[in-house]
Amino acid sequence: MCTATASIAQTTPVAPAEVSATLHADRPGPVYDRRIFTQFAEHLGTGIYGGLWVGNRSKIPNTRGFRNDVVAALKEIGVPVVRWPGGCFADEYHWREGIGPQSKRPVKINTNWGGVTESNAVGTHEFMDLIAQLGSEAYISGNVGNGTPREMAEWVEYMTAPAGSLADERARNGHAKPWAVQSFGIGNELWGCGGTMRAEYAADETRRYATFIKAPAGARIVKIASGASADDYHWTETMVRNAGDQVDGLSLHYYTVPGGWDAKGSATGFDEKGWAETLAGANRIDALITRHSAIMDTYDPKKRIFLAVDEWGTWYASEPGTNPGFLRQQNTLRDAMVAAIHLNIFAHHADRVKMSAIAQMVNVLQAMILTDGARMVRTPTYWVYALYKPFMDATVIPIDVQAPTYTMGQWSVPMISASAVRDKAGKIHVALANLNPKHGSNVRLKLDGIAAAAVSGQMLSAPAMDAHNDFATPDRVKPTAFDGARIAGGTLIVALPAKSIVMLEVR
Repeated sequence: MCTATASIAQTTPVAPAEVSATLHADRPGPVYDRRIFTQFAEHLGTGIYGGLWVGNRSKIPNTRGFRNDVVAALKEIGVPVVRWPGGCFADEYHWREGIGPQSKRPVKINTNWGGVTESNAVGTHEFMDLIAQLGSEAYISGNVGNGTPREMAEWVEYMTAPAGSLADERARNGHAKPWAVQSFGIGNELWGCGGTMRAEYAADETRRYATFIKAPAGARIVKIASGASADDYHWTETMVRNAGDQVDGLSLHYYTVPGGWDAKGSATGFDEKGWAETLAGANRIDALITRHSAIMDTYDPKKRIFLAVDEWGTWYASEPGTNPGFLRQQNTLRDAMVAAIHLNIFAHHADRVKMSAIAQMVNVLQAMILTDGARMVRTPTYWVYALYKPFMDATVIPIDVQAPTYTMGQWSVPMISASAVRDKAGKIHVALANLNPKHGSNVRLKLDGIAAAAVSGQMLSAPAMDAHNDFATPDRVKPTAFDGARIAGGTLIVALPAKSIVMLEVR
């Protein structure tokens, strides 16, 4: 009798959760800055060498050393900004080692990542060429860790000066015209690999270095201070109070690490508790941004200084058989959910968050793209960025959601993550993610301030929680057309499947 009852319970469909929400199109918010889609490329593992760069003698099709397939894929998602050269690598990077003939550049040891040799084949000129190929802007991270204010100032001058001795040197190295450097990071993680500094000392150093980052006449360089790790609120308060008048932005680094730093979980093969723990960890960024923003509001009530969440994403145990220092991991539907959660939360904080950079672009941590020799595959996270592309420089539309909580074991998270924008053509884009891996939901979204006539959409989902794209099956997780939405009586009604991310266009 008990066995029969259990069998019936397992096969009986569970009714979808009922979710009510309101879209306030009559109350437009701030702009969803395109820099929120910034990418991060560090000299780490095969993120640069093999992932982006193969050299112009490679049989892999390339343009001046950068592989054509990867560049084309990144151009498809409209990468607006690339942060380079790190990361911890930036905290020890000396720019002069990466200019001039490649054959004469010093070969060094990458002491932060894997203890492998660093050829310096990709330096300033090569990176700026990549930026040009992508049609992106440059976010350069300067070396405060073991560099000097003079070294940093001369790097800025070398890149941006229209004339003078360093401009002449740049011309001799093959680029006569100055480059535009839109953003410059004053160090990377001054509390850690950038010098293990106290907040008070770091703020003073930030003031000092910022003084010598000088843009040429008629140009502007956005200066971004090294901000806090996770919930280090003392760092944020100290930096904004003591150095806020010298910078334009403050960074925040936060990684989602299921199992914790000493026992990181696997990127694949996880159970539902691993799914729930990861999504709950990702959702924590909302509370962190709220608290850091409140502190910033005390000293910067007009919100002149923006928050740059310029390192975030999942961090698992390294892929078996790879160098642990290369931080290579597979990327699943769970990672796509993490990306959607972050991008939705950034919309709710768009008044303060003007930049973010997922870690990282190729082959490292929560990557957009994985490569192996001549092969390349787009990850589920890549496809989230493709779905959210209409959010770039659109106007945030407030959305209120009343949804049940998804709970598994000790982990809980709101079942539905959502955000919405109006693009410059007047179209409304609504992002909905159902974080429950087993149960669907019926979402009734009241449309205030818009007379909607039609809706269309795309969905990213898969049968398994750890579904991923590999070189044998590159399209296992990929957006498909979604027909589960309709408009009736001023309400958008959406049948949202379990573990799905849906992007709707309302016209």
